[in-house]
Amino acid sequence: MSSARRLVLTALTAALALGAAACGGSSGGEQQPAPARTLTVSAAASLTDVYEALKPQFEQANPGTTVRFNFGGSDTLAQQVVQGVPADVLATASTRTMQTAQQAGRIQGEPVTYASNQLQIAVQPGNPKGVVDLSSLAGPQVTESICAPAVPCGAATEAAERAAGVTLDPVSEEQDVRSVLQRVQTRNVDAGLVYVTDVRASNGQVQGIDFPQATAQGAAQNYLIGAVAGSQNADLATSWIQFVTGPQGDAALQQAGFTLK
Repeated sequence: MSSARRLVLTALTAALALGAAACGGSSGGEQQPAPARTLTVSAAASLTDVYEALKPQFEQANPGTTVRFNFGGSDTLAQQVVQGVPADVLATASTRTMQTAQQAGRIQGEPVTYASNQLQIAVQPGNPKGVVDLSSLAGPQVTESICAPAVPCGAATEAAERAAGVTLDPVSEEQDVRSVLQRVQTRNVDAGLVYVTDVRASNGQVQGIDFPQATAQGAAQNYLIGAVAGSQNADLATSWIQFVTGPQGDAALQQAGFTLK
């Protein structure tokens, strides 16, 4: 864990502990079984596999707790948090989308930047269209799907297009990266701009093509996680954040293809 990440986690834990203490102290008597509680985590679609893998471990370590996920496009999730849709934790696939919730006062303390991801071109296994880079997608001979500009994978795609000097004409612009992946998997399009981790999660249903502009400024995306202000499960929110950014979370993220921060 980086020193910067450790400092943010320490500050967040202290802030939420003070908030929990202000809600009242404990009463005496016999120790009771842990009450049933639900932790709601709104997370970027590209985190689906990692978070689902971590869920049973977290629930086992926190008896009585059920983790409920709301996966989707980071922009939509941030707007939901701003609008007051119930959530305890927000995990986005870009700094910009997390800032939407921060600027509205909906994130407790500073969010933690804990991983990054970069684009690949997803194609059919064997690459029948012979895609080698972004320019391969620019002509009518290849149909492609990308993310809408408002979501992180769409913003990353636009940055890569600018760096490559290419303008794509996609068949569709999807609201989250897993929808793009699905269109390639179901052969509705020849190719799609997704993350490295999405290609890996497909278990061979698509093939990933690297291209140099994936590392251009604005194309690689940072992943942030923060506790939603006013959560009734502030302690569990902190525990989930510590779990995701701790050793078990790091291992799951690396296995999925994320780069740790």
